[in-house]
Amino acid sequence: MTKRYWNITFEEMMEAGVHFGHDTRKWNPRMAPYISTKHKGIHIINLTQTARFLSEACDLVFYAASRGKQFLIVGTKKKAADLVKRAAIRARCHYVNKKWLGGMLTNWYTTETRLRKFRDLRMEQKAGKLTSLPKRDAATLKRQLSHLETYLGGIKYMTGLPDLVIIVDQQEEYTALRECITLGIPTICLIDTNCDPDLADISIPANDDAIASIRLILNKLVFAISEGRSSYIQNF
Repeated sequence: MTKRYWNITFEEMMEAGVHFGHDTRKWNPRMAPYISTKHKGIHIINLTQTARFLSEACDLVFYAASRGKQFLIVGTKKKAADLVKRAAIRARCHYVNKKWLGGMLTNWYTTETRLRKFRDLRMEQKAGKLTSLPKRDAATLKRQLSHLETYLGGIKYMTGLPDLVIIVDQQEEYTALRECITLGIPTICLIDTNCDPDLADISIPANDDAIASIRLILNKLVFAISEGRSSYIQNF
């Protein structure tokens, strides 16, 4: 896999607050190699390590995208939800940004059944069929459709398991990460100082609480995916 230059600068990482970790009392000792110091009771993340692993992650997603692979981006906490949706739409990726439904990947048959139901309801709504039903029945189906849109809207075009999963917060999305590990799906995970760096295939040490930090990491990955997709289209 050829190394590329992704223009990751210390200035932009500092400005986005990527280096701010958690309270020193709330940390995982396995994160020690990724911490440079502590300041006023907060661990400071080593940005050299961040740049290294973010660059590796960009290389990986570029390579995967250039071969037509499918991505899933997961980030359900409030601060990340909108950023995840925007990033996924920009890079034409699937996404989950509201709630991870247990077994979404490991019980793919059930997920597929829900997605078929979702697609059928959407088609019926577009065809105006719901308006011809009794009010109570129509209201029930509309509630079902709204529920499915909320939790499955970001994966409605997913026809199989993703080739690579990007996870914004390891602690918040631990169930999703475990499902990927069980299925052998490669993962890229943004990890703060309270996380375990050994769980994901590529762990990017960074502040997972600041919107600016999450946005910066996602923007770099999305740019690499988009570049890879362009390469795939040109070589198709």
